[in-house]
Amino acid sequence: MKTRAIVTGHSRGLGAGIAAALLARGIPVLGLARAANTALAARFPELLQQQALDLADPAALAEWLASGQMQRHLAGSECALLVNNAGVVSPIGALQTQPQTAVHAAVSLNVAAPLVLSAAFTAATGALADRRILHISSGAGRTPYPGWAVYCATKAALDHHARCVALDATPGLRACSLAPGVIDTDMQHELRNTDPERFPMIDRFVKMARDGSLADPTKTGGRIVAYLLGERFGDAPVSDLREVEPPG
Repeated sequence: MKTRAIVTGHSRGLGAGIAAALLARGIPVLGLARAANTALAARFPELLQQQALDLADPAALAEWLASGQMQRHLAGSECALLVNNAGVVSPIGALQTQPQTAVHAAVSLNVAAPLVLSAAFTAATGALADRRILHISSGAGRTPYPGWAVYCATKAALDHHARCVALDATPGLRACSLAPGVIDTDMQHELRNTDPERFPMIDRFVKMARDGSLADPTKTGGRIVAYLLGERFGDAPVSDLREVEPPG
């Protein structure tokens, strides 16, 4: 089956791990991020397309969608994949400490961009019998944490979006908002360097890093792709990678 994928935030961390796992399977990937992934481009020059794009900028996203690059990339595919991975954890802290511009940027990147891309992707792939949308969510979307009002709320929005997509029962479309676990990425580094007054749970993440409890982004990316391509993908619109049985 000819499969093509779009991955946001592919330049580093979990997004890079997901893109690498797709490319290793011979699946062409269009990566959307502000920066390029030079390592993946060197490894997969024939399979990786990259588009510099600030997904937190609604005007830039609208202009890119109007360019038709999404449709051109997905043309001829039998299975189309959209992985909404890009996101930010900031601003961190109680409401009175949150810069308004940072709140707006986080909601634009974490919620507006995935929802807009999902709508455009579904419209562009209307003739396909197999198209899949994966939101990278978080346990924070299901459990509230002090200092994480924006991050928790935006991840909860992705979860509820996937639930509603499932109820729509659009032919050929599967969607899942998946929590991947706690992964060793730049986001974790940012958390561990946050003022404890702004993020009271900092000690938990410091301890996880010290104990080696953080998951590897490359290995986690491989597990996510195995689930994304599996028959069970989308059976539950909201799921957790740690609870998904490995294929086979």
